[in-house]
Amino acid sequence: MFTSLLETQRPAVTGIVFIATFFIAFAIGRFLKRRAGVRLGVLFRLFCLALAFYAAIAVYGVHAPWRIHIVTAVALLSTAIVVALVNRYVWDLYFERRKQTPIPHFLREVVAGVIFLVALLLVLWLGYHAERGLIGLLFTSGGAAIILGIAGQNLFGGIIAGMALQINRPYRVGDWLQVGERFAEVMEINWRSTRLRTNDGIYLDIPNNEIVRQTIVNLHYPTQLHAMRIRVGVDYNAPPNRVKDALFRAASSADGVQKDPRVKVFLVDFADHAVTYEVKYYMLNHAAYNEVSDAIRTNVWYELKRERIKIPFPIRTLQLERHAARPVPEGHEEARAILRGEPLFQCLSDTQLDNLVKQSDLNHFGRGERVIEEGAEGDSMFVLLRGVAQVSVAKNGSVIPVATLRSGDCFGEMSLLTGEKRSATVRAEGDCYVMEISKGVMAEIIRDSPDCLRQLSEILARRKLETEGIVKGAAQFADQAAKEKEYRATFLRRLKTFFEL
Repeated sequence: MFTSLLETQRPAVTGIVFIATFFIAFAIGRFLKRRAGVRLGVLFRLFCLALAFYAAIAVYGVHAPWRIHIVTAVALLSTAIVVALVNRYVWDLYFERRKQTPIPHFLREVVAGVIFLVALLLVLWLGYHAERGLIGLLFTSGGAAIILGIAGQNLFGGIIAGMALQINRPYRVGDWLQVGERFAEVMEINWRSTRLRTNDGIYLDIPNNEIVRQTIVNLHYPTQLHAMRIRVGVDYNAPPNRVKDALFRAASSADGVQKDPRVKVFLVDFADHAVTYEVKYYMLNHAAYNEVSDAIRTNVWYELKRERIKIPFPIRTLQLERHAARPVPEGHEEARAILRGEPLFQCLSDTQLDNLVKQSDLNHFGRGERVIEEGAEGDSMFVLLRGVAQVSVAKNGSVIPVATLRSGDCFGEMSLLTGEKRSATVRAEGDCYVMEISKGVMAEIIRDSPDCLRQLSEILARRKLETEGIVKGAAQFADQAAKEKEYRATFLRRLKTFFEL
């Protein structure tokens, strides 16, 4: 009786299941559309109908062979829901809203097609595996897909690379990139290629799958401020610090060069015909690179011209030496005039003074170099012909400046005349041109003029008294005379011993 009642009510139950399934599925779709913004179209309605129909025939108990087709339709139509969810949560919310990356319609369609193709192959494999014709179709379709994949690998590779560029954002439209040896501005980024424009207005269309294989140098990331470099060859005779100062002034005054960070100049190579310097400067918009480089190079030419610093031609120089009268070396006249006014050398004749100058060494010291160092052994003195130097002494672990030396000053005479260790450090503040008088040169002069020993001992005695702070005065005259006599005798003995006289 119960079975007959169920058979009687089965059509009504089937209709209820159909209607209930359809409206439940449709209500879920409406909820996703209103609350989550998932766009579901006509395919979703067909999915609801197919799902409701399958539920109805399942309740009714239909076991016909065509039932598998209904299952296939439901499975294929369900891809519409998957595609809608991907569009909403992957493309819209993650990429476009969170990553600020616009997704083209073409890419959406490609992904939707891949989802549908995967669903179709799964349905055919699982639902129709017994059909030999369909199995052959699957293999034929797979082979065709492989052939199409090989044929379109550049296209799909560009699309995948374009996705990576859009996600990672290594550069944007308006950025300047270094591509190989070229600098170019990004004009357009699409899903196949990146279009660039050089300073010469030449457009480059580089496939994305090629550009991602290279090291991307973005000159405008994270800010437009970036450094560029220019190399300049300068004559070997020019002192490096003087050249650096000239190049710094030239580059800093050029239009388009940023004041902060400051220009930096480096000596980078000793080339065949020139000393190579590199000027590092900062700029903002790389579109002005040609103009800024031109301004720097122009300023460099004029600055070096004013400083009498030569930019050599790229040639080799053949130097021929003749046995003729040699010209007076640079600095000898200055040194002779300075020494003539120095009390230590007033006992020398003009001929002796000329010989002293000719036999002494002339040297350049660069900015920051030590000419002499406190506590070091020494047997020479120096005459500062050009430049400025700082005198300092070490005390309690700190360096204390005590004096500044300028052109015409002499220093280190105590080491020359007595062999004492250096009592202070002398460091070049800028480039300095210095004459060094050695013990051997001075000994030869003294042997020719023994009377100079007495005058030198008197000068050294007076300087020692001044150093000790003993001042002249009536009350202290006796003490001063006694000490001076003692110091004269001491220095005379030391001079004879030191110079082996």
